[in-house]
Amino acid sequence: MQTTTRLLTLLALLLFVWYLVADRVTPYTSNARVKAIVVDIVPQVSGYVSALAVSNGEPVEAGELLARIDPRPFALEVERAQSDLQSATQDVGAGSAQVEIAQASLLEAQITLENSRVQSRRIFELERKGIVPKADGDNTRAQLAAAKSQLAGAEADLERARQQLGDAGADNPRIRSAVAALGTAQLNLEWTELHAPARGTVVDLTIAEGTFAKAGQSLMAFISFDEVWVEAYLTENNIARIAAGDAAEMTLDLYPGRIFKGVVSSISLGASLGVDKAGDLPKPPEVTGWMRDPQRFPVRIRMQGYEVGTDTTDIRRMLNGQADVIVYTGDNGFINALGKAWIRLMSWLSYAY
Repeated sequence: MQTTTRLLTLLALLLFVWYLVADRVTPYTSNARVKAIVVDIVPQVSGYVSALAVSNGEPVEAGELLARIDPRPFALEVERAQSDLQSATQDVGAGSAQVEIAQASLLEAQITLENSRVQSRRIFELERKGIVPKADGDNTRAQLAAAKSQLAGAEADLERARQQLGDAGADNPRIRSAVAALGTAQLNLEWTELHAPARGTVVDLTIAEGTFAKAGQSLMAFISFDEVWVEAYLTENNIARIAAGDAAEMTLDLYPGRIFKGVVSSISLGASLGVDKAGDLPKPPEVTGWMRDPQRFPVRIRMQGYEVGTDTTDIRRMLNGQADVIVYTGDNGFINALGKAWIRLMSWLSYAY
């Protein structure tokens, strides 16, 4: 009996020591969530939805059509603007065909550049946070530079077409106004189509054909597959030794028994305790027991093998889905081996609770 008691005491002591060491060297948490970039799809023109090209939860590629607002009123505006331009150029004895073509090319270049800027801002921010590799940032910079070059060429072509109208035509206020009106009408017609900003899916779709879309108001929510990471909420004791670039392993509740590799991309250096009104006195957190609750901070983990542009169809990553995460803060063979065994055990146990 005494031998058993001693063995149990020794085992408990060893587990306690391992817990203290592992808490710093291989911190583990089951308080982790899958996170992603959620984009509100907001129309820039108002009208009835004439076509809905996706269904709820359907994966789509970047640039695919999501929905179309009835284009007929906007097509009529383009025709009216073209007619006004032709009328204005006839009054000064010039032709408008080249101006119309150049204006359309300029519009296409402007839209391409704006889309590139939107994509690049997101990629640059993810690159800064370490969620995507530097190569993706370099590719995005090259695409942005190409879009700017295309816009500069289109602007030059339009100016050349205007000059071909002659001095009187190029400076004629009516022609300048007609060219601007045509550009606005073409842009509004282009905006009747809503396209996917990245590879991803539409979630919680609650509209149907015939829904009236209002400019500036969200029509649907879109989750990007390209910007997905795991956010682990670790205590101050846990994060003391963690640094960006540390290796990590994780398991998703969706896939029990499967281990995913990861890398620490960033550590948040602040956590909210609630927002006090201006002028209020500070309100310290309340402690109800003899042990205080530990403060947790978000640590972002980039899933290796699932970066921007890679095929992610082999797994389903649910926004805010639960995960277990362990971080390896150094080359500690024995402790790391215990940590690997622990995360693999928990990958199965988490399925049961």
